Amino acid sequence: MEKVIDIEDRIPTLKKRRKKRTNRKFIVLILLFFIVLAVLLYFQSPYSNIKKITVHGAKLANDEYYLETSTLVPGKSMWGFKVEDVEQILLKDKWVKEAHVKRNWLQGVTIEIKEWKKVAYLAGDGTYYPLLENGKRFEQTGNDTPIDAPVFIGITGEKTINKLVEQLAQLKPEVLALISQVNTNSNDANPNAVKLYMNDGYEVRAVIQTLAEKLDYYPSIVAQIANLEKGVIDLEVGSYYRPFNEEYNKISIDLEANADGEMVNQEVTEDEQQEE
Repeated sequence: MEKVIDIEDRIPTLKKRRKKRTNRKFIVLILLFFIVLAVLLYFQSPYSNIKKITVHGAKLANDEYYLETSTLVPGKSMWGFKVEDVEQILLKDKWVKEAHVKRNWLQGVTIEIKEWKKVAYLAGDGTYYPLLENGKRFEQTGNDTPIDAPVFIGITGEKTINKLVEQLAQLKPEVLALISQVNTNSNDANPNAVKLYMNDGYEVRAVIQTLAEKLDYYPSIVAQIANLEKGVIDLEVGSYYRPFNEEYNKISIDLEANADGEMVNQEVTEDEQQEE
């Protein structure tokens, strides 16, 4: 026979359960209240404002320029701007390749800038304009002679400049660093001919279309003639070397590749060149 529990005995247990549920709900409500209150107080307090803005990667333009462009300032609300909007503002500058903005914890903002690489300078009117690998010109000028990239002298025409910049951007960094100056060497037969003055004392003659392809072998070519006096390395058609003091006599050394792919020297006189 089942035991019958009187309703009066069950009431205290039900009351306890109801009281526990009520207490839990009350505690949850209190916690939510304080959380909302804390959030409201945070947004109304100076702790929700930007305290420090850090810029990384600035080389062409300085940190102050990017800070001003971003429109972010200390004291502005940390949550009063969209990261994507600030990044788009920074990307409007043609020398900026990438821009990333992120919030750091509660009061810091970091701006990461990646600029297009500088590959040359264009000389004009006593000033030097940095030329970037994307073909654009950085408008900031300087009166000091640049030493961190080659200088274009006498190179005119936007298309010609862009083609030359494109070729230089393809060079190995160590080869690009060896170029001091690029002059026009154009003539009726070859309007795209250029003359390069190297930091190690050699002069290179080439054409724009094949400049990157041939100049990347410059270190190995110089290694072949290291024991000879300085001179002209002609890469326009083949690969020829002429010492400076013999340049006008047109006595040259033909640099040819052997079966192993190594460059070998073969002296060629003016008469032989004419016979060819």
